[in-house]
Amino acid sequence: MTPLVLSELTAGGVSLWLDDLDRSRLVASSGERSLLHLMHQRAIRGVTTNPTIFDRAVGSGSQKYVDQLRDLGRAGMSVDDAIRAVTTDDVRDACDVLMPVWESSGGLDGRVSIEVDPRLAHETDATVDQARALWDTVGRANAMIKIPATAAGLPAISRTLAQGISVNVTLIFSGDRYREVRQAHVEGLRLAAAAGIDLSGIESVASFFVSRVDTAIDAMLDAQDDQALRPLRGRAAIANAQLAWAAYEDHTASDEWRQLAAMGARPQRPLWASTGVKDPSYDPTRYVVGLAAPGCVNTVPEATLQAVAETGSYLGDTMSGRASEAADVMQKLESAGIDVAAVCQGLEVAGVDSFVDSWQTLRSSVETSLNA
Repeated sequence: MTPLVLSELTAGGVSLWLDDLDRSRLVASSGERSLLHLMHQRAIRGVTTNPTIFDRAVGSGSQKYVDQLRDLGRAGMSVDDAIRAVTTDDVRDACDVLMPVWESSGGLDGRVSIEVDPRLAHETDATVDQARALWDTVGRANAMIKIPATAAGLPAISRTLAQGISVNVTLIFSGDRYREVRQAHVEGLRLAAAAGIDLSGIESVASFFVSRVDTAIDAMLDAQDDQALRPLRGRAAIANAQLAWAAYEDHTASDEWRQLAAMGARPQRPLWASTGVKDPSYDPTRYVVGLAAPGCVNTVPEATLQAVAETGSYLGDTMSGRASEAADVMQKLESAGIDVAAVCQGLEVAGVDSFVDSWQTLRSSVETSLNA
């Protein structure tokens, strides 16, 4: 039975996606870790992956991966091609499990995201080429290709959407970058329409990272050792997301968007990512129940999902109409000498570097298995 709070979040228009994937979830038809269980008993309606998730899954030494990689090694496959084979197999299988959700939601949910090689984060053409290759290899209409919101990623997002490929834009931290992401989405849809592609089949989300903002800014507040600043701890991330939500509402109410919507375009839903708390003193449900709004997506690690199911309370829409309050938080942070824009830029750079590190670790694990 689905816990009441999860049912309330879903009824309130929040789509919960699992921020994790490994083969053990896919082969099991029962058990609390299985994707089927999480769909039916925990209201999960999609799955996201990233290099860190695949590094953890493949590097676990699971026989489910070892056997396939050994066979690929005997066939002479390269490390990067083997990674693509293993990860696209998992994503394709997850797409098949979630296909009923995709069908019942009219293509809105039931999505499974796979990320381009993070080493391409600053290469537009290579990102577009790999996005196309991943889309074709997975071969499922409910897949999504994750492209980072770097300066080079922005035109890649437009060009990928222009081919009718659904895109999950990842590693968004700042409102300024989010504005550029929205414009890249609009440009991609316009190009797709000009090419005669049905816009109703293109889905996109904008993944706004949350907890890392609090972690960075809380540390800066703590370093000042000023008791007057203590009330600002843990407020930056949600305020940042609330301002993004207000910008999303303004965008979807604009004449520019109405014209695209009349052509069948779907809004690029905000997706709250990195929603597991990093500070143990914080309520583990804060980045789910505190980021609820009709039409948003929240990607939850399994531990966070369980915490929400066990102790979370549905607070209704905690995003709409909060822009003024959120702007006040940001102004107070600026007055405290914290350059929020600079913090967000640093987090983007660190996020790309972290995924590259995970990818390199994944390559090492796969290379070892290929040569076993």
